[in-house]
Amino acid sequence: MTLATEIMGWAVVIAFVMVGLSQIMAMIRLWTGPSTGDRILALDTMFINAIGLIVLLGIYQGTQVYFEAALIIAMLGFVSTVAYAQFVLRGDIIE
Repeated sequence: MTLATEIMGWAVVIAFVMVGLSQIMAMIRLWTGPSTGDRILALDTMFINAIGLIVLLGIYQGTQVYFEAALIIAMLGFVSTVAYAQFVLRGDIIE
């Protein structure tokens, strides 16, 4: 095992920990957010963190399947955040 491989392994582990902590903090904001807007942003942040965790898992395992899954989750996260924000603002999703 070369030094570069070992450093990359530690970097991925540290990134897992940091993104995991970020996910926990976003969950706390989702639970205790004082307003609905804060909860919507926390949910969007959780989607972004989930994408980060999936990409890190793909890097760690060395497969490309996880990157395609991350793209699908990114699209679903964007659409659901827009739909939820529109529902909160207008009370209706489809005009």
